Amino acid sequence: MTTENKQNQEKPRKNPNSNTKWTWIGGVVFTFLIALSGYLLALLPGFAYVGQLACAIIIAIIYRQIFGYPKNLKSGITFSSKKLLRVAIILYGLRLNINIVLNDGLGLLIRDAVVIIFAILLMIWLAKVFKANTTISLLLGVGTGVCGAAAIAAVAPIVKSKDEDTAISVGIIALMGTIFSIIYTIIRPILPISNIDYGIWSGISLHELAHVALAAAPAGEDALAMALLAKLGRVFLLIPLCFILIYVIKLKKNGSSKPDTKIAFPWFLIGFIIFSILGTYVFGSVIPVSDEFMNGVYTLSTWLLTAAMVGLGLSVSLKDLRTKAMKPLIAMVITSIALSILAYFIV
Repeated sequence: MTTENKQNQEKPRKNPNSNTKWTWIGGVVFTFLIALSGYLLALLPGFAYVGQLACAIIIAIIYRQIFGYPKNLKSGITFSSKKLLRVAIILYGLRLNINIVLNDGLGLLIRDAVVIIFAILLMIWLAKVFKANTTISLLLGVGTGVCGAAAIAAVAPIVKSKDEDTAISVGIIALMGTIFSIIYTIIRPILPISNIDYGIWSGISLHELAHVALAAAPAGEDALAMALLAKLGRVFLLIPLCFILIYVIKLKKNGSSKPDTKIAFPWFLIGFIIFSILGTYVFGSVIPVSDEFMNGVYTLSTWLLTAAMVGLGLSVSLKDLRTKAMKPLIAMVITSIALSILAYFIV
């Protein structure tokens, strides 16, 4: 054996998993740092209306355009945008009180269903008219009809949306929802409807839970309670909607000549359902749980969702944003206006 071979044998071998572990941790931490930046930005006057989620996505997109995608942190960033996203959706189930929806919101559920069907079908039709990106348009239709970013995040794996398309959709929904909620608060005093009806109108037509709260709060506690109840009904309908989408996509693929007919089952939806049941029937009644604990879980789910959206936002190219998002954005503006008008007349 030569001296060179002996030296090579004596050198300690580097563990390839060591680098992978640190880049993974670094990627996850990186998404949370940008999420923190979004949180701090949302504290500034004016940006509070935009919200932590949208601010974080904007920062992530700007970072990508200036510094490029941090490829050395890709594994951790992907973990945030895929795995943490699913955990956030599961925890989001605790926000849905099934008992309240079934006991007090059955009448609202019918109107919620009408709103969801209308928003999705109109977005799909407008996408064909404008020749817009089909995936982004569908995600925006679901986000507009159901519950904004959370609905988009839940549906994206089912329709096999690209990370970039999902991030674009979330960014648009956050922006438009903020604009519409501010418009609602401005026109509320001149609307010829009661505060309760205004609350219901906000709950069945606005995009995000935060947007509903922002718009309904000035009308009083009763209006806010009805708004949130109407919104909870839309969140509740996210569950059957996802299963309907799975069924429709399978039918389309089975009827096509494409060999790949498999659709990964979104198991995180089962987690969403389980946590909804736990939050409704177990926590607080069978198992004593403090409000501080529940608020802590809500905060955790918000941070996880924000970090996940940062991961998605880092994959957005502004060049693609201009070419892919403009037509779906126009379609969504039309859909949101039409939805507000429809909701106003069915309240």
